[in-house]
Amino acid sequence: MKKGKSVKINLSNNFKSVYGTVDSKNLKSIYINIQSWVSPKEELQNWNRIVCNFSRELKHTVFTSIDTSVFTPHSIVDLDLRTSGIFYGKKSFLNLEINLFTDKELDFKSTELKSSIKKIINNIQDHNFFPNKYFDFTLTKK
Repeated sequence: MKKGKSVKINLSNNFKSVYGTVDSKNLKSIYINIQSWVSPKEELQNWNRIVCNFSRELKHTVFTSIDTSVFTPHSIVDLDLRTSGIFYGKKSFLNLEINLFTDKELDFKSTELKSSIKKIINNIQDHNFFPNKYFDFTLTKK
């Protein structure tokens, strides 16, 4: 008996985004998954600090974007971007997973849920991806 569901949301040509749940019948949490390839705009020595700051900025954007009438203010934001393989002229894979917890009974297909998720993804795109001074984001490796 399959209960999990996922829906693709194509809001940009620079990344792939999906949201879903592991239990659509008893909806308690939603995940958002954003994937992209990043290429550095310049050669730098310490990518650890830059990726750490980028992760902190993403967490702040998600926290300020959460619609508290739909989700609890608590979330889990996990950025997976390996700093050991970042070099100028080479693309690296970025995976961002956000877990949100529902505050009330919701239907997985509700427009309220979908619009709230789109708002979060658009804010990440507008505040973290497009104005980023260290990375360019593309959908594919080539």
